[in-house]
Amino acid sequence: MDFELSKEQTMIRKMVRDFAENVIKPRTVEIDTQAKFPLDIFKQMGELGLMGIPFPEEYGGSGGDTLSYAVAVEEIGRVCGSTGLSYAANVSLGASPIYYFGTEEQKQHFLKPIAQGKVLASFGLTEPNAGSDAGGTKTTAILQNDEYVINGEKCFITNANYADTITVTAVTGKRPDGKNIISAILVPANTKGLKITSPYDKMGVRGSDTAEIILDNVHVPKENLLGDPEKGFKQFLYTLDGGRISIAALGLGIAQASLEKALAYAKERSQFGKSIANFQAIQFKLADMAMEVELARNMVYKAAWLKDHNKPFTKEAAYAKLFATETATRAANQAIQIHGGYGYMREYEVERYLRDAKLLEIGEGTSEVQRMVIARQLGC
Repeated sequence: MDFELSKEQTMIRKMVRDFAENVIKPRTVEIDTQAKFPLDIFKQMGELGLMGIPFPEEYGGSGGDTLSYAVAVEEIGRVCGSTGLSYAANVSLGASPIYYFGTEEQKQHFLKPIAQGKVLASFGLTEPNAGSDAGGTKTTAILQNDEYVINGEKCFITNANYADTITVTAVTGKRPDGKNIISAILVPANTKGLKITSPYDKMGVRGSDTAEIILDNVHVPKENLLGDPEKGFKQFLYTLDGGRISIAALGLGIAQASLEKALAYAKERSQFGKSIANFQAIQFKLADMAMEVELARNMVYKAAWLKDHNKPFTKEAAYAKLFATETATRAANQAIQIHGGYGYMREYEVERYLRDAKLLEIGEGTSEVQRMVIARQLGC
């Protein structure tokens, strides 16, 4: 068992950490308080090759692997949950389905500019009445004269306002057993009938774009169908399995940041004539935080390793997503407690960690859904 990162993975970690510390960190408070999507930062990330880490060079990628990408998400999430979320969504949900299931022509036309960092992408799955129950999708795509005509509504969609392409899930027919056939279709953001709005005022990850999408008789060529129309549901479940690794990595980054802030503060803060880091009550909190962060890291990295080695990883991705995101919430909450009254103030930033972490227990499958996935993998 080798727990060391490779030379290339270590180089990627250093590059991303340097970029996160020097470019993203000075803007983090502004991004959160102004709920401002940092488009210029994403352009710089594209120029560095971060958008294409897990994709082959022939499609504009960096030729890296899932573990390298997870490390990058972790490092960005460590300084800014908003930027980390939009980065993860762009790669895992925007680009990955095209790489996994797209035709060669779709990869060259749609994936390449995303991987090169020239444009962003989005994944439209969630609907007002179809969240955890993705099978309850109401959006429809009817084939007419070599075009799909799409009608429906999507909500809570990350990056949609800044995306060049949105992968939309829609009902395209019925199976023999009467259940819906759900397919994925690539929709250019400038397509007539596609309306994108941002009606949300969010608790956390405020600088990550979240949008509502209305599709009103949106026409796209039938060639924009992604993958096998009969296997659309399985395809986006596979996409979500991979996406869960990245959300887990984001939770890991926030948990690590919480630990670092709490430890530094505990060493600086004096009460009763000595540093509070000398009090056993604080030491136990820090010890638990450090243990859970390390356990989360092992889970995230193992899930990424399994995926990279073409081994089953559905259960492990659910483990990682469930544990790392709940660890992020617990670690942020404890960081606030260790800071005391100062932790409640925006100036010390740990309150932002808690606000950002909470979403991670909801998006990409709630904690409850992860437990369902794990139970099914156990044969229940």
